[in-house]
Amino acid sequence: MKGTDTVRLTYATIFSLFLSLGAVSAHAALFEDEEARRAILDLRQRVESSRVASEQSSAKINEDVLVVRRSLLDLQNQIEMLRMDVAKLRGQNEQMVRELSDTQLQQKNIVQTVDERLRPLEPVKVTLDGREFTVEPAEKREFDAALAVFRKGEFATAQTAFSSFLKRFSLSGYRPSALFWLGNAQYANREYKEAMLNFRSLIVSEPEHMRVPEAVLSIANCQVELKDNRAARKTLEDLIKAYPQAEAAAAAKERLARLK
Repeated sequence: MKGTDTVRLTYATIFSLFLSLGAVSAHAALFEDEEARRAILDLRQRVESSRVASEQSSAKINEDVLVVRRSLLDLQNQIEMLRMDVAKLRGQNEQMVRELSDTQLQQKNIVQTVDERLRPLEPVKVTLDGREFTVEPAEKREFDAALAVFRKGEFATAQTAFSSFLKRFSLSGYRPSALFWLGNAQYANREYKEAMLNFRSLIVSEPEHMRVPEAVLSIANCQVELKDNRAARKTLEDLIKAYPQAEAAAAAKERLARLK
């Protein structure tokens, strides 16, 4: 009996031990499942957090892309507006250039028109009887007209024209020549005394004038016509002495020879 009990006790002990080991093993398995669940939950949380972060980042990127697109669209609109403004300014500039060109052309035409109108009124330089001087256009027209009449042989008309000229333009550069031709017109009209007065006026006022020797010879001619040969000889002799190289001096020698 005692041996049987011992065996029973041993079996009981072994069974208890198995039970204890099973309980321990079951507890260990339960512990491992709990850790696995926690790890899974933690992984899920990380994945979820990563997904949320990814979605937020994607949303932020999309938002940034939209902002960039709007900025690019605004920039494109601004560029297009600037192009329109540049085109408008270019058109305005071209219009201003055309208007400026038209204005300059108008001014040029106005200046040309004014010049054409003023030109007949501007003083002109003339050279006559070895002298250069400036005269008004009206002086030149009247003197040329009087001289043209004289050369046509219309001495009475020429006399009137030269007399009128000297009254109107008493200080003209034409005055010495006008006196000379007036004296010649009067000589042709047989107004010898009046002719001598104008020849002498030329000699006194312009003693260096190239027409003076001819004026002296013309005075002698007037004296001959007035039958004052003595005065004529004296005038011719003075001419030869004063202007020995002049053509009028050669003519004076011939005339003096005939008077003797």
